Amino acid sequence: MSILVLGGAGYIGSHTVDHLCEMGYDVVVADNLETGHKQSVNENATFYQGDIRDREFLSRIFQIEKITDVIHFAAFSIVPESMKDPLKYFDNNTSGMISLLEVMRDFDVKHIIFSSTAATYGEPKQIPIKESDPTIPTNPYGESKLAMEKIIHWSEIAYGIKYVALRYFNVAGAKPDGSIGEDHNPETHLIPVVLEVAAGQRDKLTIFGDDYDTADGTNVRDYVHVEDLAEAHRLAMEYLRSGNDSDVFNLGSSTGFSNKEILKTAREVTGKEIPAEIGPRRAGDPSTLIADSTKARKVLKWSPKYDDVHKVIEDAWNFKKKHLNGYEEE
Repeated sequence: MSILVLGGAGYIGSHTVDHLCEMGYDVVVADNLETGHKQSVNENATFYQGDIRDREFLSRIFQIEKITDVIHFAAFSIVPESMKDPLKYFDNNTSGMISLLEVMRDFDVKHIIFSSTAATYGEPKQIPIKESDPTIPTNPYGESKLAMEKIIHWSEIAYGIKYVALRYFNVAGAKPDGSIGEDHNPETHLIPVVLEVAAGQRDKLTIFGDDYDTADGTNVRDYVHVEDLAEAHRLAMEYLRSGNDSDVFNLGSSTGFSNKEILKTAREVTGKEIPAEIGPRRAGDPSTLIADSTKARKVLKWSPKYDDVHKVIEDAWNFKKKHLNGYEEE
């Protein structure tokens, strides 16, 4: 009996696979390696290379392996890119979800944990954001993820596929031993970009906009450690296995940090100067996103162990120092 992790060679996926393997689960990984890295996949997991939109590929996995649960990370996730090329996002993200659910239906697999996002909320009406708040995405990435949530919902009604959608906020950090971490090309996430400047791989950091309605004018985000996120996926899977109803949960630290605060903390952690400048706003960027993750803590019994932005940046820096050019050099 195996857990299929789609996108398990990606950043969050690889940490979840690692966590599941350490907890003794039998894990199968499927990834097209377009943005993932085979080197990041725990050696105890079974690996298949292919695309989620390929139904024949997915069907082969379900025929060979005894899949009981699916954890779905396989999606494009760069907001500015989604604004420039929305059809790419709807094709990969939304069409991929349809292919997956068709195969799950055909093989009578009834549990899916879905990697959703805070981008489903758009510009929030209140802070912190609750699961019951309006979902009005401001970019195609968030729209595609919201569409995926709705597709699963109707699949439950039609086929009995139970789901948990985990809407997470900004994910950062790395496995504390530095063996796996965040490696995107190009890198667009704030903390690894800051650390590229600290490592001398970029001349400076550009902060996109300082005229937002926040204390220092820069975007405020809620950062959750990737290891805590990995555990939340296991808890969500066990929640469904216990016969509970489908649901949606926010995952975040419930604390907001501005871009300037992240920069200040990174300077403290690395001991580097980290030059920075202010640039224009990016399209589709809400000013403030902070989670109310009370529900996940209460219902899933999720208790983040790394609820500290210093620790998040420290672990990310540890990975960066060990993998200066990411997984490339391995």
